[in-house]
Amino acid sequence: MAVRLSDHFTYKKLFRAVTPSILMMVFTSLYTIVDGVFISNLVGKVPFAGLNLIYPVIGAIGAVGFMLGAGGSALVAKILGEGDSARANKVFSMVVYFTAIVGIILSVVGALVVEPVAKLLGATEELLPHCVTYGRILLAAIVAFMLQNMFQAFFIVAEKPLLGFLISVIAGVTNMVLDAAFVAGAKLGLAGAAYATITSQMVGAIIPLIYFSVKNKSPLRLVLTKFELKPIVRTCTNGSSEFLSNVSISIVNMLYNMQLLRYVGEDGLAAYGVVQYLAFVFLATFFGYSIGSAPIISYHFGAQNTSELKNLLKKSLIIMIGIGAVMTALCEGLARPLSMIFVSYDRALLDMTTLAMRIFGVSFILSGISIFSSSFFTALNNGLVSAIISFMRTLVFQIFAIMVMPLLFGLNGIWTAVIVAEGLSVIVSIICIVLNRKKYKY
Repeated sequence: MAVRLSDHFTYKKLFRAVTPSILMMVFTSLYTIVDGVFISNLVGKVPFAGLNLIYPVIGAIGAVGFMLGAGGSALVAKILGEGDSARANKVFSMVVYFTAIVGIILSVVGALVVEPVAKLLGATEELLPHCVTYGRILLAAIVAFMLQNMFQAFFIVAEKPLLGFLISVIAGVTNMVLDAAFVAGAKLGLAGAAYATITSQMVGAIIPLIYFSVKNKSPLRLVLTKFELKPIVRTCTNGSSEFLSNVSISIVNMLYNMQLLRYVGEDGLAAYGVVQYLAFVFLATFFGYSIGSAPIISYHFGAQNTSELKNLLKKSLIIMIGIGAVMTALCEGLARPLSMIFVSYDRALLDMTTLAMRIFGVSFILSGISIFSSSFFTALNNGLVSAIISFMRTLVFQIFAIMVMPLLFGLNGIWTAVIVAEGLSVIVSIICIVLNRKKYKY
């Protein structure tokens, strides 16, 4: 039996509802990792370092898609909860069209600034051509990346999470096959990996566009509609925390790269790149859960079902703590074999990466609480509180920690910084949840 947004959610039903989103995010992370594996092992650690230096810029630009997906899906789910399906389809369509227009503009601007930005981030003469090559190819298709990210959230609202997951699988397999063909087969190097990535992103964007453009069995369908400023502003406000989160992560990654270049050089960039690739998979579980549960929360908020809001909050926090403990344990036990997938060819780099992963992994026991808390307030259409949690977690605390901890502990302080930042963000999340209990009656 299909799970409906209007259902009462037990643990079993909640897991059924969010599992496709979790699998979708994890699989998306896995096929992103494939680029890194092929480049590091077949092209070399310098191109791999160049990719890792420029990727935060691409992530920051693509964050607009996460913002519009999270904010728009929360608004559309709320409208559906209020019983106005026609209005929900109009707002949904506006968000999709607006995302496409913004993506095209950002694609042009991004291609023009990628080289000076790479230099600003500290790219050496050896790293710069790799940064520019990879960056320009991915930015040429940034609209597809943004639409793909946006549709991940809307498939939950459409009560078709499994379809969203299947499309992610198709896109992921496309990326993996083309990585093998372009990098290992045709020897196209870093450019080949980039072409494989943008092709998979186009698959992840075009299939949903076709699905929602024709008659389907979901509550959502693209329709002709006039542009209205208010829904777009509300969408951007609702999703501001997701935008801030992704942009902040990109900024913080740039700072990590700059600190690592200062302390250990290009090997530090390569080690951090491996840590980030592996962290994507672990954190994808938290983000997948948050994406999958947000429309459910928004629906019950729109329906003014406060008892179900309380139920969802309590169960979700327990789940986040449990998953976090498992993630940390897995990270501690598997740090070395996972690191060997990327850098087994260099013993010193392997040792550095393994230690970094084990230290970094402690943060997973904390991060799920704040990730969900920010998403929870987005789902309640409270972009301000969501943005505060996200801003403090991904930017303020991270910058503080990455600048201070290395002064105290050297290289290990860089890896420890994330634990300090996540611990502080949990405190802020708990305060925000407690302060807003009366307002939302959860």
